[in-house]
Amino acid sequence: MTMLRSFAARATGLAISTFARFMTAPRALWQGIEPVPHQRVYFANHSSNGDFVLLWTALPTPLRRQTRPVAALDYWLTSPLRAFIGREVFNAVLIDRRPEARTEDPVAQMVAALDQGSSLIIFPEGQRNSTDAALLPFKSGLYHLAKARPQVDLVPVWIANLNRVMPKGEIIPVPLICTIAFGAPLHVEPDETQDAFLARATQALLALKAPA
Repeated sequence: MTMLRSFAARATGLAISTFARFMTAPRALWQGIEPVPHQRVYFANHSSNGDFVLLWTALPTPLRRQTRPVAALDYWLTSPLRAFIGREVFNAVLIDRRPEARTEDPVAQMVAALDQGSSLIIFPEGQRNSTDAALLPFKSGLYHLAKARPQVDLVPVWIANLNRVMPKGEIIPVPLICTIAFGAPLHVEPDETQDAFLARATQALLALKAPA
């Protein structure tokens, strides 16, 4: 990355973060873990296209610098501007959601990012939840990531109200206070099955959801 592009990426990141704070006044609730620069995988509910931006913005600067969102390649590479934001502003781990077209294993990509010292933001539902259910069933990636790097903290994060700030199909966001609740970290048990672990991770995330 050239010096000019590096400067543009930092300036764009600051602008996006400032706008997100202005529109949502995000309130981070560290309920089960402290905001210290340890390597982590933050796994969150997914109800808005702005979810990872808000979670990333809510992190203290030292954590934000080491944290990379895991995002859809087929979304972020659809235009030069999106590609610049996804790759150079957020340094996202871009995953191809099309099994028939991908050339890299998504879990291997995430493990490689962890091995480089990064923390990650992931959405285990695999897609934006536009249903009335609190969560969609989790995909298996979170389990395989936990098995591959069991020493890394898996931190549940519940993002509240962002789907009301940016409803699906809308272009102009509506200002509204959002909360981001960080829970206690999880680790996969040595003999824990995939179904048991994903059920436990689901319940840990739901436990952070405020009563309606």
